Amino acid sequence: MPIDPGLRHNAPDVEADIAASHLYNADLAPVSLAQRKWGVLSFAALWISMSACIPTYMLASSLIGGGMNWWQAVLTIFLGNLIVLVPMVLNAHAGTKYGIPFPVLCRASFGTRGANVPALLRAFVACGWFGIQAWIGGDAIHKILAIFLPSLAGGTPLPGLGITGVQVVCFLFFWGINMWVIWRGIDTIRLLLNIKAPLLIALGLLLLWWAWRAAAGFGPILSQPSAFDAGQPKAGQFWSFFFPALTGMIGFWATLSLNIPDFSRYARTQRDQVVGQALGLPTTMALYSFIGVAVTSATTIIYGKTLWDPVDVLTHFKSPIVLFGALFALCLATLATNIAANVVSPANDFAHLAPRRISFRTGGFITGIVGLLMMPWKLIADPSGYIFTWLIGYSALLGPIGGIMIADYFVIRHRTLNLNALYDAHGEHSYTHGFSVVALIALLVAVLPALPGFLAQVHAIDGTGLPPFLLGLYNYAWFVGFGIAFAAYLALRKIAPHA
Repeated sequence: MPIDPGLRHNAPDVEADIAASHLYNADLAPVSLAQRKWGVLSFAALWISMSACIPTYMLASSLIGGGMNWWQAVLTIFLGNLIVLVPMVLNAHAGTKYGIPFPVLCRASFGTRGANVPALLRAFVACGWFGIQAWIGGDAIHKILAIFLPSLAGGTPLPGLGITGVQVVCFLFFWGINMWVIWRGIDTIRLLLNIKAPLLIALGLLLLWWAWRAAAGFGPILSQPSAFDAGQPKAGQFWSFFFPALTGMIGFWATLSLNIPDFSRYARTQRDQVVGQALGLPTTMALYSFIGVAVTSATTIIYGKTLWDPVDVLTHFKSPIVLFGALFALCLATLATNIAANVVSPANDFAHLAPRRISFRTGGFITGIVGLLMMPWKLIADPSGYIFTWLIGYSALLGPIGGIMIADYFVIRHRTLNLNALYDAHGEHSYTHGFSVVALIALLVAVLPALPGFLAQVHAIDGTGLPPFLLGLYNYAWFVGFGIAFAAYLALRKIAPHA
């Protein structure tokens, strides 16, 4: 397939001009046209690979636990991903046209030094996700090993950690594998993704077939009424749960909606990235969350108890071949998702701090260490906290960043960037000593409305004395932040074009 003629050609003189800048390194450089090899199938496979994972499988459980029935949960997940697809495609445009990664694109709106603010906010969220995925992989190893050595299942939690020594060892083992892949580099990551996409889809469909066959149907959860229906415990409360849940579903991939240029810079055409993402993201998220709901429903009949975690389901199989095969598939899938979704971007973001000193590999190691220190098992210990604290909480930060980036690229610059200036510390994007005051003020203004609700959610303040409207803004954090930042940035940029 030919390269889109609308893509920015990186002429040799452009490359020579920016290569001398301290804002440049090989990982942050514009991708040449010769390196643009990703088509529709590549982007669809990317999203299938990243979406088909254990957190997606378990995502609907939090919604059903909150009172939704199965189709309301799956529909909420699908709708949330359909919404987040819009900023995903829009932010991908600049990456495809100019071949630049996310932190370099941020320079246009935040400044050559100010770009570190959104880059680091995005990076630390990725560190949290990296830790969560590493914990899930290590937990899978622990649970399946405990079948063969039951003594491993027990143990006293370590003080301050809340997990046993065996769990720590399994977690660190899987975390170490992630570090090894980072050391191996981007080619190993691409190989993992190519293997993982069909593998986990096949495993999910096999689980679905097994559940349907063993339970003679998908069981009670698919016929269970919504807790919000008339006569049910939460009658009339559907919308008060739906909107924060929808915000949480958007938050699930709000990270990638910002750093999608890290991937779209390799696209052959704009059509490839748009169609590929539209085919891969919302459909896979809805399908895999449905598999999770259906299999979980069947476990209620088969085992007499509800098992939301696919690893718990697999531990009930007795065949060593099945167990080791499932363990390998789950670990490989979790590893591939973790590296693609939670290392590529923060590695670039940390490299952006000091391009001459921090490489992609070093940035990846920083991501792994920070993710380890965040004690990820505590982030997902409570399903309610998983959505209402973790997902919604960071969406309050990432929504405004997306609003500023889209306002700047599409409205202020009309999709035209000065490529050289993005690597020039004294060019048009240096603003005020490298910082765009306009972008930073717009970010702050957009984050503040959700702050009281967040502080009340984490019990840092007593929210009973605050107006319900102010607390309620937190439930719409991504929408509120995106909209306010978009409008504030445009207004401020009109008043102070170069500030």
